[in-house]
Amino acid sequence: MYFFNLHTHHFTNQNNVLELVNQYPREFDNAIPYYSIGIHPWHIVENEIESELEFIAHKLIKKNCLALGECGLDKRIEVPFELQLAVFKRQLHLAEKHKKPIIVHCVAAFQEVIALKNELQISVPMIIHGFSKKGNVAKSLIENGFYLSFGKYLLRNPELAAVFKSVPNNRIFLETDTIEESIFEVYEKAHSIRGLALNEMIQSNFETVFKVKC
Repeated sequence: MYFFNLHTHHFTNQNNVLELVNQYPREFDNAIPYYSIGIHPWHIVENEIESELEFIAHKLIKKNCLALGECGLDKRIEVPFELQLAVFKRQLHLAEKHKKPIIVHCVAAFQEVIALKNELQISVPMIIHGFSKKGNVAKSLIENGFYLSFGKYLLRNPELAAVFKSVPNNRIFLETDTIEESIFEVYEKAHSIRGLALNEMIQSNFETVFKVKC
């Protein structure tokens, strides 16, 4: 039985953990078994967008590239929002073309992300990573077909427990992102809140979304 880590920046190479490691076009590591790749809104460099999108498109055809991302929108950074939107749209089109799920970074822009999914008629799964918001935001995302991934804030913020408990079983993932705690600790915390067989549940979600058998 695998523990599935939806989103991490630290490859730990454990036999019983399937890690979806975040990669960037300018810092790509061929040794990573399973990865996602995308242009993070924090790291948009205008004169490198085309070459990075070309690199991403080349990697998306690989079997061990399981998703596009993380990519998305962030209203709390200095990168112009219109530029973020343009780059995000290009990546959404790539993911749709190659039928790859999308790992989404979203800060203070949930309405825009939902609107884009609907406007562009994105059919591939979209997963909001590092979810930390209130129940009304979770409900809106779920109603619009998103998945939610929990990690750092589930460990740090007791108030998130009620939101986590309210999310349907078939829409949940767990992750470590950049935290020092292990994915086992995240699973343990999640289990203490929901009291379910999370391994089987999340493995089923993983196989459904990523079309990979564990």
